Amino acid sequence: MKNIKQFRILVMGRANAGKTTILQRVCKSADQPEIFDGEGNKVDSKAVQGTLTRGYHEIERELVFQSNPGFVFHDSCGFDTAAAKEFGEVKEFVTERATSTSIKQRIHAIWFCIPMTDSHRAVADAEQQFFNDCDTGYVPVIVVLTKVDALKLDAIQALEDEGLEMERAQEKIKDQERELLEKQLAHVKDTLGNCKFPPRGYVALKNMHKERGDCTALMQCTVNVLNEEGLQRLLISTQQSSIALCIEYAVKVWVTGCIWGWALTFIRTLRDVLHFINKEGCHVNAKELESVLLSWLQTVS
Repeated sequence: MKNIKQFRILVMGRANAGKTTILQRVCKSADQPEIFDGEGNKVDSKAVQGTLTRGYHEIERELVFQSNPGFVFHDSCGFDTAAAKEFGEVKEFVTERATSTSIKQRIHAIWFCIPMTDSHRAVADAEQQFFNDCDTGYVPVIVVLTKVDALKLDAIQALEDEGLEMERAQEKIKDQERELLEKQLAHVKDTLGNCKFPPRGYVALKNMHKERGDCTALMQCTVNVLNEEGLQRLLISTQQSSIALCIEYAVKVWVTGCIWGWALTFIRTLRDVLHFINKEGCHVNAKELESVLLSWLQTVS
């Protein structure tokens, strides 16, 4: 595991599900990723631009952001209309990369994006087919509810249908939006949870259209469902700006079998302090911080 420098993720979901935007937020970038073929050769982005805008991607290609080369992403084709041939290619890729004898070529996690812009059909048939037919083995699949902000329009419409005037409805929009999200999440969990190979985790992301959109919940969920400590450390090391995640992991390692009360207070305090530091524009290397924290915790234990 020491020789692996990059955390590899397969990103799946419908066309226009907001997948690229999430990757940009994770990597703190507004740029498009560099594209490499399966042999590590850089692909001319202009040559594939047309296929990218149409939502088609060659799943073997690697997407890497210059802002955070610690990640390698693979992007599937739009999964709502996946034909039998395309589904077979995805299944073959997942099976091969989940069990590859080359650790560097294995995928370590799968993010399956479901947009709430299509809340009337939260789970498509092709998506159920994936969770019924595709055994990912030890590779965890996390369902990511994207474009959750679209539920605000549904909330407004629902309140207007109840006859509330807009001025009064404004006071209840957030509550209504929260209820709709809980309902959609429960539906997705119920549908996919009964599949043969259900997801390991679920996350809902808001404000991804904003430059400072926060993906911490997605990273925390991914760390929690990984079944190898080495992979957890690898993922943590890619989080150059997610100091809170680094702290939480470092303390969890230390307090295994200990009382959590003090540890949680410690985490929350450091989070508050580092949140302030980050707001002031300072930068802290997460990998170095993790090492320092683990060393310090060992000396006080």
